Amino acid sequence: MQTRNRLLDDVSQLMTNAMGVAQGARTEAETAMKSMMDRWLADRDFVTREEFDAVRAMAQKAREENDLLKARIDALEAKGS
Repeated sequence: MQTRNRLLDDVSQLMTNAMGVAQGARTEAETAMKSMMDRWLADRDFVTREEFDAVRAMAQKAREENDLLKARIDALEAKGS
């Protein structure tokens, strides 16, 4: 009976150690993946949200000005015809 308990204790300890190793490997893999993604993102020429919003506002203003100019041209052409 003592041998059986020792065997189960050994198997239990082995499984506990295996879970610890698996958890360590998972943490290491996550760290490596995060590091790789950080490097990949740093190499790209992404803009910040503020820069994007500023350019978007400029584009919206330019569209509005184009619409006003088109309306003036249409009015002048209609007047000249």
